[in-house]
Amino acid sequence: MPTPAAAPASVLDKPLIHFGRRVLDRVAPGAPEAAYRLLDVSPLTPHIGAEIRGVDLARPIGEDLAEELRQALLEWKVIFFRGQHDFGPDHHLALAAVWGEPEANPFFPKAETPGVSRLAKDAQAIGTENIWHSDHSFMAAPALGSVLRAVEVPPAGGDTMWADMASAYDNLSEEMKSRIEGLAAEHDWVPTWGSFMTAEQIAELRKTLPAVQHPVVVRHPQTGRKVLYVNEPFTTRIVGLPDAESRELLHELALQARIPEFQVRFRWQPDSVAIWDNIAVQHYAINDYYPQRRVMERIAIAGVPLS
Repeated sequence: MPTPAAAPASVLDKPLIHFGRRVLDRVAPGAPEAAYRLLDVSPLTPHIGAEIRGVDLARPIGEDLAEELRQALLEWKVIFFRGQHDFGPDHHLALAAVWGEPEANPFFPKAETPGVSRLAKDAQAIGTENIWHSDHSFMAAPALGSVLRAVEVPPAGGDTMWADMASAYDNLSEEMKSRIEGLAAEHDWVPTWGSFMTAEQIAELRKTLPAVQHPVVVRHPQTGRKVLYVNEPFTTRIVGLPDAESRELLHELALQARIPEFQVRFRWQPDSVAIWDNIAVQHYAINDYYPQRRVMERIAIAGVPLS
């Protein structure tokens, strides 16, 4: 009986996801340690995600507090607050203003309060955000961040996860880092949002929302850290590569967000608030609560072109 042929060495030598130790830097090496006077910061993991205690977001946010909130978000990439019982739309807008102007999602229903999107999911409106993604990457200037408030949560399930895409980049092989350096990728809303639209609706929206290109590796606008910037639903191709090579490379890069060491998971309670750095992380809304109801309110914060 003939002996089965051995698998090619390249398949065995280059697994897509490696086991063992990972490089997990909370901030760029050499960056100064943050000091907080007004915030009680309780980490959920050593390098991504922290709960902020002792802050009432319904009270006016002075500049000293605003500066510490900005610093905490840069350090932890996503920050959480619980028990914000008096937190309404005006407070939501004031909190988002710590980072910038609100930015509407062109595909969300128009909100009762301008700038605040209400996302209600139940047996009739199934959640479809259960894929690793970066908000608004299909725009020329993707959202800088998002502020999300839990209005109604199911008795169990409905958690959200975030993945640190600077760590995702740091843990690529040197060979892969060299391969993707200087490459650009196309980002497009049509394969996702367009699936709910007619050809005529797509053509009309294309006039203001064409496909855009961003670097595969971007420099974070504030920290300067290199961040892997491709995501499954919106990144459609690597510019300049043959289709098959582009698909293979995108698949390998997209897998990096799924590595647990890069992630933090948050269990929502009513009146919890999360703020995340949309350039530094991707997120995934876990759709395990059907047919229970989950209602969230979100503000996206306008960003800048990436380089």
